[in-house]
Formats: sequence, C-alpha cells, structure tokens
Amino acid sequence: MTTLNHTGVSHTVFHLLGIPGLEDQHMWISIPFFISYVIALLGNSFLIFIILTKCSLHAPMYLFLCMLAGADIVLSTCTVPQALAIFWFHVGEISLDRCITQLFFIHSTFISESGILLVMAFDRYIAICYPLRYTTILTHALIGKIGMTIFLRSYCTIFPIIFLLKRLTFCRSNILPHTVCEHIGLAKFSCDDIQINIWYGFFVLMSTVTLDVVLIFISYMLILYAVFRIPSRDARHKALNTCGSHVCVIILFYGPGIFSALTLRFGHHIPPSIHVLLTNVCILAPPMLNPIIYGIKTKQIWHQVIRVLFHKEI
Repeated sequence: MTTLNHTGVSHTVFHLLGIPGLEDQHMWISIPFFISYVIALLGNSFLIFIILTKCSLHAPMYLFLCMLAGADIVLSTCTVPQALAIFWFHVGEISLDRCITQLFFIHSTFISESGILLVMAFDRYIAICYPLRYTTILTHALIGKIGMTIFLRSYCTIFPIIFLLKRLTFCRSNILPHTVCEHIGLAKFSCDDIQINIWYGFFVLMSTVTLDVVLIFISYMLILYAVFRIPSRDARHKALNTCGSHVCVIILFYGPGIFSALTLRFGHHIPPSIHVLLTNVCILAPPMLNPIIYGIKTKQIWHQVIRVLFHKEI
C-alpha cells in the first residue's frame, strides 16, 4: 500500500522479516522467545503483586523495583508478540503508524528503565550513607514525583522522533530485516536526508542513557567510599550485599546493549542475523531475569514469595 506526494511514492506499509537468513529456523527460534516472554510476564506481574500487597515491602527500594517490573512488562509486550506472530504465522506486515507507535514505546520504555536504575542507585546511596534518614528523605510523595519525572523524561525525549519520521518519504524498500521497528532502522529506508534523525538520536542517547550510566558510576564510587570507611568488616559486607541485586541488573541491562552497539560499529563482517539476535537479547533478557535476580538475592522478597506460594512462615 502506498501514498503519493510531491517526491513520489512513499510506503505506508512495511514487512518485518524476523531474523534475516534464518527464516527456516523461525519455529525453533520462537521457543526461547515464547518461554522468555511467559517468564517475564508471570515473574514481573507476581513481583508487582507481592510488593503492592505486602506492607513490609513498601520501602523505597521495593517501590522502585515495582516500577522496573512494570517497565519490563511493557518492554517485552511491545516486542515479543510481534516477533512470535512473524515466527508462527508469517504475519510481518505492519503499517507505518503502528511501526512508529511500536518504536516510540520501545525507546521510551528503555529510557525509563535506565532512569529507574539510576534512581535505584541513588536509593542505595541514601540507604548506606544516611541510613537513619532513609525513609524521611525518600518519602512516598517524593518517590511518586521521581517516578513521574522518569516517565515524562522518556516520553518527552522520544516524542519528537514521531514527527522526525512522519516528515520522511519512504520510497526505498519496505522490507525491514528485523523483528521490531526502531528509529534509525526505519529512517534508513527514506529517500530524504536523515542527518537530523541521526543527530537527534545521538542527542537522546547521550542526554539519557549515557548520562544515567555516568551518574550510576559516580553513585557507586560514593557508595564504595562510604562502605570502606565502615570499621566493621561484617557491616561492610552487609552494606555491599544490599547492592548485589542492583549491580547484577545494571550489568544485565547495559551489558548486552553496549556489546550490540560495538558489534554494529566494528563488526562489519558479522551477519545481519547476529545483530538482530543481539538486539532481541537486549530486549528479552532483562525482563525475564530481573524478577528472578531480585526474587533470589533479596531475602525479604524471597520470604514473601515462599509465604504466598506455599503458605509457610519463615
């Protein structure tokens, strides 16, 4: 389906290929996709239920974790059902408007998760450096305002991309070699100059995710400085242990993304299918593993899970 304008033909419908070069393996590839999505959906939903229904888990740390679990559900739901439709039913057709809507929610949710990880680092800094003032500093009202700021930042920074894409004329191929739509991946199929798209994408990356990484690093430097000034070895170990889950989630969230970016920049001989698989790992892994990491490594959550599932007192 196409529309005509002053520059010629502009595609309004695109076809997502899935994983290029591995079309004959789509049915097998769909199995880990489906399992990951089910685990992410059930794990994060259960985590939100546990935190919201148990008064003992209404501390700031768990409320931020609840936000992260909600963002994980949105991120995986924006991507995996579309991929499964391609793998199972070969339904890769997607309109331009739906494609832009999908990439809007994928990019904005990714930025939201990065912001949540930043405030969770700030939460650990307050808990370790100012333990007596922890709950008075991070009140529920402040947590609500922080949450609103995180989501407003993500939506406001990604919103202009809608107009940057809508102005383009897509007169090249309408075959997208991917499982999902993404900003520059879609813009490359335009016949217009996309320099503004590239530079705005770079600005968004630097002003959100990159800035978050720098601030998280500074937060943990301050945490380590405070911890190693604690005279008691047991107290130092306990303080560091409270950061263990968060550090694992940070590595899981940023690690695959950084590796994927490096392969795109320097891995010119890597097949396109590998790039697409790496992108999907960035989307699939954190939502699936985050509730498992926090459920296992956080005693308070683990105890509540045991009580709910097996009606046992610990």
